[in-house]
Amino acid sequence: MLTDSHTHLNAEQFNEDQDEVIQRALDAGVTRIVNVGFNRETIPSSIALAERYDFIYSTVGWHPVDAIDMMPGDLEWIEELCKHEKVVAIGEIGLDYYWDKSPRDVQQRVFREQIRLARKLGMPIVIHNRDAHQDILHILKEEKAEEVGGIMHCFSGSWETAKQCLDMNFYISFGGPVTFKNARQPKEVLAQVPLDRLLIETDAPYLTPHPFRGKRNETGYVRLVAETAAEIRDMTLEEIAQITTNNAVRLLGLK
Repeated sequence: MLTDSHTHLNAEQFNEDQDEVIQRALDAGVTRIVNVGFNRETIPSSIALAERYDFIYSTVGWHPVDAIDMMPGDLEWIEELCKHEKVVAIGEIGLDYYWDKSPRDVQQRVFREQIRLARKLGMPIVIHNRDAHQDILHILKEEKAEEVGGIMHCFSGSWETAKQCLDMNFYISFGGPVTFKNARQPKEVLAQVPLDRLLIETDAPYLTPHPFRGKRNETGYVRLVAETAAEIRDMTLEEIAQITTNNAVRLLGLK
């Protein structure tokens, strides 16, 4: 009973075998999938995928790397799409200081606008954070993001950062990197996150877990993340699967 809380099955890497990848996920025990739309191209295809499969849900939001491409009217478009019965969150949104496509001030403005929209609609948000821990925390606090909470996607920060996110009503999600042998900090954080705030994900086709690191990631590999979490928490795979699924259902209103 696994839930992949963050994947990109509508990415071009799955153009040739999307249905087969989804079937392999089902075979691995995945019962719910949250597919993420993050720009003008991926939002419609993510919703379309959720419409095809009853166990797939979608998020809609504007990724920080693409913030420079957000046009007048796009925020209203996202607001309208949030009425769709299969749209469960606004995201992924946030800041990315690794890639330099979008200026930081543009990223921050788009991030703030979407947090405000989420508060207006009462919807959780999915946070993308790359090399921007302090600015992410600062903006979340300033914009009162704790009113809606959400998911810190593929968390890579310290326990101190995680505690601040938990205090703001966020769940902490771990992906493939926590399975890497040298992933000391993610393992330490996963060991301390309250079980009722723990989520797992793949971010497929990216961030492939061990032992498939370097190859295309798949939603079914969320089982490998769950196995690592179970080992770290000294629990069974079934317990971790049930706990993380219950958390995703509660936060996102999945059926």
